[in-house]
Amino acid sequence: MALNEDFLRLASAARARIREVSPAEARAAVAQGAVLIDVRDADELLEKPPVAGAVNISRGRLELKISDAVPDKGTPVVLYCAGGNRGALAADSLQQLGYRNVANVQGGLSAWPKDEQ
Repeated sequence: MALNEDFLRLASAARARIREVSPAEARAAVAQGAVLIDVRDADELLEKPPVAGAVNISRGRLELKISDAVPDKGTPVVLYCAGGNRGALAADSLQQLGYRNVANVQGGLSAWPKDEQ
């Protein structure tokens, strides 16, 4: 799927306001209690299942459902999508909602080692 320039520009602007981590840093954060959230859509999960232990809340429903999955806004949250762009937008959005410890996996699931998916 080709990504349009407006979307990429929006994701790039979000990246300037968020923290990004490597898959290794994401695993370490999860091992210390961070909630791992997969923001991909349901059809994408059929193609590639979520990383073990991840909670799926699609990007389109994140703001509506996040308080059910992570009621404490101080809880560390690590987000990922397929390539890192929607995760960046999701991280930016959660920060706007008041979540204080949010990170996006740089490169998304495509950066995650295949043997750990």
